[in-house]
Amino acid sequence: MERCGWCGGSELYRLYHDTEWGVPVFDDQRHFEFLVLESAQAGLSWLTVLKKRENYRRAYDGFDPEKVALYSDCKKEELLADAGLIRNRRKIEASLVNAQKFLEVREEFGSFAAYLWGFTGGRPIQGRWRSLAEVPARTELSDRLAADMKKRGFKFLGSIIMYSHLQATGLINDHILSCFRYKEIKKAPINDLFVRGRRQARTVRSLCILTAVIVGNICLTGVLDYMKQADLILKG
Repeated sequence: MERCGWCGGSELYRLYHDTEWGVPVFDDQRHFEFLVLESAQAGLSWLTVLKKRENYRRAYDGFDPEKVALYSDCKKEELLADAGLIRNRRKIEASLVNAQKFLEVREEFGSFAAYLWGFTGGRPIQGRWRSLAEVPARTELSDRLAADMKKRGFKFLGSIIMYSHLQATGLINDHILSCFRYKEIKKAPINDLFVRGRRQARTVRSLCILTAVIVGNICLTGVLDYMKQADLILKG
């Protein structure tokens, strides 16, 4: 059974490759989990982070963004003193900021997953790589996503990290063609979350137009902002 070459040499790596990597994720808490872990990984190996994953789960309240967004300075110092974590102040501080920004995105789009899948039109992008050497570290898509997230205030989530996120959470299927997981994931049914998100966006846009008609120019700027948000989803 052939696998992507990067997962060799560790049973933990193989298990992650065989059961998680590249599987489409539509659950917000799982997306937040990966964002925390991926920002912690910057400059380190992913295997190093995987070995500490359960420590992070314990320390970060099961990766609940609502709880993490409310962490106090005292809790931040507790995280920095936790030997089970990667004790980098900038990374830990970024994770707390990112929890707050994550909730803002969820409020705006209905879910973080809807926001993220909007960049791929709600369907996974299928890679066609024959070797690991062909797989890119970043693309125009990850550049665009990272730039948008930076504008929204996210920290430590550059283009390379966000491309890794897209791969890990199945927005991009970057298993090489000869890997047994490539076809399995390609054939997997896709959650209808994005379809529902588009319906909600159409409803929001219609309500915005109705509001503009009723109130005229009153609060028109706010109405136009909501229409732009809905249009972003509808264009996905």
